[in-house]
Amino acid sequence: MHNTWIALDAAARRKNWWWTGYLTAIFGGLGVAVALTETDERFWWVFSVSICWLLSVIYMINRGYGRTLLTSDRIVFRTFISRRSIPWGEIVNIEKRRHQTRSGEWWDLRIVRTHGRSLAIPGAFSGRPDDAAFEEKFTTIREYWARSARTE
Repeated sequence: MHNTWIALDAAARRKNWWWTGYLTAIFGGLGVAVALTETDERFWWVFSVSICWLLSVIYMINRGYGRTLLTSDRIVFRTFISRRSIPWGEIVNIEKRRHQTRSGEWWDLRIVRTHGRSLAIPGAFSGRPDDAAFEEKFTTIREYWARSARTE
């Protein structure tokens, strides 16, 4: 079985960058509003807003450029921040999860390990319930998992 990459396509990464810009505009406006106030602690407020913005941007970049390599014996996560390799034998389930907020919802794929801890699969999330590319990623990952279970 050959190796397969799971990642966001160019359109999804572009959309992720638009959301990152939107987030930056919100934090920028908040930072300016705090900086223009007449409080003695304004430096700490601006510093706090800046740290929150930086963490949010790192999260968005990590989310947008994270990808997953499927091999015959393991699944390898590669993100902006980390690398992780998990043998297929440690995985007990692969599932879709729906997340809902006041302003919308999104779906991601997660693996559940034998220890019960679930991990999000980089490069596999969607904001639409009927996304064909997302369903294809889900099917591909489950096929690799099923094939590895038959060979063990």
